Formats: sequence, C-alpha cells, structure tokens
Amino acid sequence: MDVARRAGYSVQQVRNLERDGVLPPVPRTGSGYRVYGASHVGSALAYRALAHGTGPVEAKRIMRAVHAGPGSEPLALLDAAHARLHTERRDLALARTAAGLISAEPIGDVRPSDAMGISELAAALGVRPSTLRHWEAEGLVAPPRSSPRGPRRYLPDDVRDARIVHQLRLSGYRVATLRAMMPELRRARRWEEVATALDARDASIDARSRSLLDGAAALAALVVRVGERPPGADGDRRG
Repeated sequence: MDVARRAGYSVQQVRNLERDGVLPPVPRTGSGYRVYGASHVGSALAYRALAHGTGPVEAKRIMRAVHAGPGSEPLALLDAAHARLHTERRDLALARTAAGLISAEPIGDVRPSDAMGISELAAALGVRPSTLRHWEAEGLVAPPRSSPRGPRRYLPDDVRDARIVHQLRLSGYRVATLRAMMPELRRARRWEEVATALDARDASIDARSRSLLDGAAALAALVVRVGERPPGADGDRRG
C-alpha cells in the first residue's frame, strides 16, 4: 500500500489509523478496494509528527477534529499542546536554576531550629502534606522520627532534598526516575548528573516542539487539500 510506504507505517497500522478516525473516510471501488488519495497520506504524516509532539491520544483527537469539518477545535487543541510544552520549558528553566542554587546551599553548622515539621515544609513548598508523605513512601525524602508514630521532623538536608524533588517533579521527572536518582545524589552530591538530566529534558522538549511545528504545517496543507477536493479524488491509489 502506497500510503503505508510513504507515511512509514505498516499496512495494518494504516488500517488502524483509518479505524480510529486519523484518516478521512476512505472510499471503495465496487469490488471493495480502498481508494486512498493525497489527503490520506497527508493525514498519516501529520498524525506521525503530532504523535511525537503531543502523544498519540491527543494527536488522534486533533486529527478527528480536522476531519469533522470546519471549526476552531483543531486550532484550540494545537494551542493547548504548545501551551503544555511552554509550561514544561518554563518549569525546566526554574528547575535548572533551583538545582544550581540548592546544590550550593551549605548544610553544615545548622541550628536545631532550622528543622521543619511536615506542615511547615508543605507550606514552604506550596504542596500538600500528603504529597510529602507520598515522597517519603517512595523513598525520595526520608525525614527521621523520634518514634514510629512520632511527628516527622525535616532536618536541613531533608528540606534540601524535598526542594530538589519538588523542582524536578515540576520539570516533568517521574517518581521512578527520582527514586533511582535521589539516593545517588545524597551519597555523592553528583550535581553534574542533574545538569545532564536537565539538558536531556531540554532536548526532548525541543524535539517535541519541532514535531508539533511539522505537524501543524502538514495540517495546514491538509485542510486546504481536503477543502478543495473530496477524499480519494487527489491522486487516487488503491489498497
């Protein structure tokens, strides 16, 4: 099938995209052959770029909105996808700054009064106490207790760890990744690894942003093409 070859999908994947509404309706000949056109190739290519930029679920929503007919919904969905990447980029910049500042904070010669209870630390970070309990359960922060049922007291190095976790979570790092990272940071203070990880995140955002740009360009051409000709009429191909 020419659509599969040009879009880089298998024949079955193309049929799945047709089933999911990613492709416009595919006409058939009297003998039952599918008749694909340039609009189907364009839809498959647009979806491929959008899926890399915003994920397959959202990409399918965008493509279905395009094929539903004229309207602003596809534009609104694209705007929302770009806004999410903008938020990730902003939070990443904050995380990069915060990680550098936090890594330079001295933790020696501290006073007992520098410790915090869970409510105090939650208020300082702008999170709920339940979030701190979740981080503790996942091994990201380990505040000591005077007894098994005693109150949590976050010492200065625990507070620093919580701040790092908070900033990295804001930048999109999953709990599983931080679970592996935090013990290493506590032992070795390998802040260069944090910088490397943040650089990788930055590159990922750039790649997804470029994919959204490519997807939007493909959609622009697709909307014009679909508006001018019915599906299958623009360079028909059977499959």
